[in-house]
Amino acid sequence: MSLKVGKEAEERASSYLEKEGYTIFMRNFHSKFGEIDIIAKKENILHFCEVKFSQNYDPITRITPSKMAKIIKTINYYLLTHATTDDYQIDAILVTPKTIEIIKNITY
Repeated sequence: MSLKVGKEAEERASSYLEKEGYTIFMRNFHSKFGEIDIIAKKENILHFCEVKFSQNYDPITRITPSKMAKIIKTINYYLLTHATTDDYQIDAILVTPKTIEIIKNITY
């Protein structure tokens, strides 16, 4: 997937979240462990969102156990460096050319 396609998927995901009442706090949070695509908040819950795009298959298959481990390490780093008392969850935002779907509170 090209960088351009990935950025377009993240734009669509951000717009979707805003329409659903989320406030976008940050995009593309980087640490030495990895990246969080979107950090948003709704109803006093922080949502760490992993955006996945695919044209030909279910995008959820791109969130592997090793990818999930990197996401969790990055979230832990974020929580250490940003004071918050909010609860949080990890969400997947699955983007295809025609649909956007959010799967809330993904875990392995």
